[in-house]
Amino acid sequence: MNNSYLDSAIKQFKYYKSLGDKTFEQLNFDEMQWQSDENCNSIAIIVKHVAGNMLSRWTNFLSEDGEKEWRHRDDEFINTFHSKEDIIATWESGWFCFFNALKSLKEDDLNTLIYIRNQGHSVTEAINRQLSHYPYHVGQIVFLGKLIKGNQWNCLSIPKGESLKYNSEKFDREKTRKHFTEDL
Repeated sequence: MNNSYLDSAIKQFKYYKSLGDKTFEQLNFDEMQWQSDENCNSIAIIVKHVAGNMLSRWTNFLSEDGEKEWRHRDDEFINTFHSKEDIIATWESGWFCFFNALKSLKEDDLNTLIYIRNQGHSVTEAINRQLSHYPYHVGQIVFLGKLIKGNQWNCLSIPKGESLKYNSEKFDREKTRKHFTEDL
């Protein structure tokens, strides 16, 4: 893939997926199902929703509407998981579908018109729509993980009080051009 937009988008999505992955590593099954109340989503429910969205939006996305008849969005908000492995398998299935769709694209595809609920989007617009949607939910997952683990949380970014050290290490290196995720 020679397109810098697609390369950058894929790297961004991989980064956000990794934040979810690193959160799951810190949690057990019960913690992934925790809800502050019955109107709030657990990490498990957020995973189910994100995967459902990915499967619907990116299966046959160039030829079918992104809201598939077989998707039952309301069911995504009912916890049916029996293990942490089930949650992670669902998470992985959504990302697998999504990344396969992105990797199949060529630069000429970016202006192709596709539909989500009968609303036309260029492929670029559809990618950008998800570049807002998926990180939004990953942020919820990370926040809930941090809330659940409290002082036992392993920071996924620059820890509090360590910005000067982090910046010093960055500025001690030669200038380079690369995606920020290549140093993580």
